[in-house]
Amino acid sequence: MLSAYPVDEVEYLVVGAGVSGLSFANWMREAATAAGHRIPEVLVLEADGEPGGYCKTVKQDGFVWDYSGHFFHFKHPEIEAWLRARMPDQTILTVDKRAFIRFEGRDIDFPFQKNIHQLPRADFIDCLVDLHFRSRGDGVPGSFKAMLYERFGRSIAEKFLIPYNEKLYACDLDLLDADAMGRFFPHADVDDIIRNMRSSDNRSYNSTFTYPTGGAIEYIRALLRDLPADTVAYRERLERVDLSRQVAITSRREIRFRRLVSSAPLNRLAAACGLSFDAGRFSWNKVLVFNLGFDAKGSPTPHWMYFPDRALCFYRVGWYDNIMGADRMSLYVEVGADADATFDVEAMRVRVLDDLHRAGIVDEQRLVSWHSVVLDPAYVHVNRAAQAEQSRLTPTLNAAGVYPVGRYGGWTYCSIEDNMVETRALARAFAPLLR
Repeated sequence: MLSAYPVDEVEYLVVGAGVSGLSFANWMREAATAAGHRIPEVLVLEADGEPGGYCKTVKQDGFVWDYSGHFFHFKHPEIEAWLRARMPDQTILTVDKRAFIRFEGRDIDFPFQKNIHQLPRADFIDCLVDLHFRSRGDGVPGSFKAMLYERFGRSIAEKFLIPYNEKLYACDLDLLDADAMGRFFPHADVDDIIRNMRSSDNRSYNSTFTYPTGGAIEYIRALLRDLPADTVAYRERLERVDLSRQVAITSRREIRFRRLVSSAPLNRLAAACGLSFDAGRFSWNKVLVFNLGFDAKGSPTPHWMYFPDRALCFYRVGWYDNIMGADRMSLYVEVGADADATFDVEAMRVRVLDDLHRAGIVDEQRLVSWHSVVLDPAYVHVNRAAQAEQSRLTPTLNAAGVYPVGRYGGWTYCSIEDNMVETRALARAFAPLLR
């Protein structure tokens, strides 16, 4: 039967023109050159009309906002240098993070568990006593919530760690694995907590971050800089994949590929490939992000702040103006919700502004510009059920030349730089196989 679509052919087909997909396209070219091979053809499919995925920037009424706070925390200096070299016209800020937790009207240094001595006296005593007399399990805790209780005791868990993370993930924390956040969770043992009472050390993986004054989109432009102009096919959505024929069916055509690298959510990729899997094992949350611009400055101190108070609709607020040195308050405000939730954006905007006033973030400032976006998925829920499906599906996909990558492809919790590291390793593994 003849196809209704034009049929093209490409060696490397990439799904998604975000950081993962564009990084792979660059690394494939570099790996081929380093190995002395010809540069292979790479085509990137992007369903949207512009690149970036969630790493987009909105410039409106003099404000610079991202789809959410996208700040790079580099562990690999060569990757940072590679990106900087491709942003010659950008001022790139290097910022020492100032992060706080708003707890009952006072601002506590982040992370909470290392700064309980800053709490009101009664809360401090509760946390210290419960930390000392906490129940310790014999093995690996059975869930993220169990880990919080076993490691930090009831008061630290219930005053901040549980309410905040339930607002973020929009689920019962018993549904997440103990190690759901990996290296990104700020662990601290009793010695760390006690030592911090005298000599403050709140360093974490993102203690220092970089940010270009043009917004996170400048990283995307850096990734596009060396790629041929026709590398990305915009407004072309992947619809199905015929694994047996190694053919992708898009909204425009059929494309025969040698290998397909996808940053799409793993469950969506598996469905597009016609694989049998338990969709109920994959869960996630949505995040509604409001970018808010005001006519005057607010607090000059925080870069971002966490809110465990369940009466407030948002879990985190960030100050772009304090990062950029601007003279008008520019906020991003994040509201977590279940994957099935729908938003009345105007009603939520009113609620967010009311809650910002209640929290003392906004006082006499007047809102002069705003923007909103829904991230879906935002945070995937990392648990044994999803990991079991991921471990079962990935070898089948790989055997057919399909490779899921990134936070959503790998169904994991990782940084933006981690996506670049992962796709670099994949490109280097492919380079010796070039014909």
